[in-house]
Amino acid sequence: MINKEIIELRHSLHQNPEVSNQEFKTSERIANFMNTLAPSEVISLGKTGLAFVFKGERPGKTIMFRAELDALPINEKSSLSYASVNQKAAHVCGHDGHMAILAGLALKIAENPPMFGKVVLLFQPAEEVEQGAKDVIEDPAFRTIEPDFMYALHNIPGFEKDQIILKKGSFAAASKGMTIKLFGKTSHAAEPENGISPANAIAKIIQQLNEFIGNKTLFKDLTLLTIIHIKMGEISFGTSPGYAEMNMTLRSFENEDMELLTHHTEKIINAISKSEKLKCEISYSEAFPASINNDECVSMVEQSADQNNLKIEFIEKPFKWSEDFGYYSQNYKTCLFGLGAGLSQPQLHNPDYDFPDEIIETGINIFYTIYKTTNNNDAK
Repeated sequence: MINKEIIELRHSLHQNPEVSNQEFKTSERIANFMNTLAPSEVISLGKTGLAFVFKGERPGKTIMFRAELDALPINEKSSLSYASVNQKAAHVCGHDGHMAILAGLALKIAENPPMFGKVVLLFQPAEEVEQGAKDVIEDPAFRTIEPDFMYALHNIPGFEKDQIILKKGSFAAASKGMTIKLFGKTSHAAEPENGISPANAIAKIIQQLNEFIGNKTLFKDLTLLTIIHIKMGEISFGTSPGYAEMNMTLRSFENEDMELLTHHTEKIINAISKSEKLKCEISYSEAFPASINNDECVSMVEQSADQNNLKIEFIEKPFKWSEDFGYYSQNYKTCLFGLGAGLSQPQLHNPDYDFPDEIIETGINIFYTIYKTTNNNDAK
């Protein structure tokens, strides 16, 4: 049976969500819980991140487990007794459950501390906006706890509860937000020839990008380009516009395809802008690398799932959503895997989503088995 204290912690976190880079009270709640377990060291990372280190008496591997601190800027629709009390903030991605799993893991590690190396429990900010993992890695303090192996899980609705979802190589897609600003010249609507309107450029950009992304022979795997917003000029019937802005999401299963997609998209936009006598600025936000799993780490998760008699499904294709865990996989041996949240569970980011308490114990057990196996291997 899962510790009642862990359930209460999860409900408290759920009730008091904070969005990316504002997780000050969330971080404080986690610190208050974790400090009672007397970790060897507590390291602040980024704006609100915390790493709790449990050191062994002898040298060995460093193994790290990560959970996310942040909630989404969504109003929760719920009749739960522990529903969010904060406007435009809700744990409808399950990060409250991921934190609870790491807290439960900490309880077990405190009772059975490592003999070799060290284990690090990382509570990372700002996963939803990709900045968190990047900030953590770039923090000089992270160099003191760089992991040999790093693991994270994400609950996934649509799979049976407690099922483990695995894949070698790319597990979750790369994505980035692209913003294109087109600068022309405003004129009277009766004299459009005296201005430089971005209207034709937008039409050409949409057409040529659709033709480009439709050529699947260019890419190794699934590659998407989704135009999400276009703004041009003002609602003034006497004015021909001189400025436009386009926003689109680039997405691919493989990092190499993302590089190719980015290069060709920029090339098309710049060429059209030049031909239409427009100045063009391109910028990016929320850039997530693909989360690439290391074979050795995948095997460790598979072995741990077997030891806990858990059902395993190896998926054929990566998930289309993105995770900033990809920043870690660029530098370290990592594995991001799925934990089934139930076939009828509301989907992630839906306003009525709530992390199922029943799967917390499964998350704790598989992480703990990974930890114990790694520590035992150091002893050999």
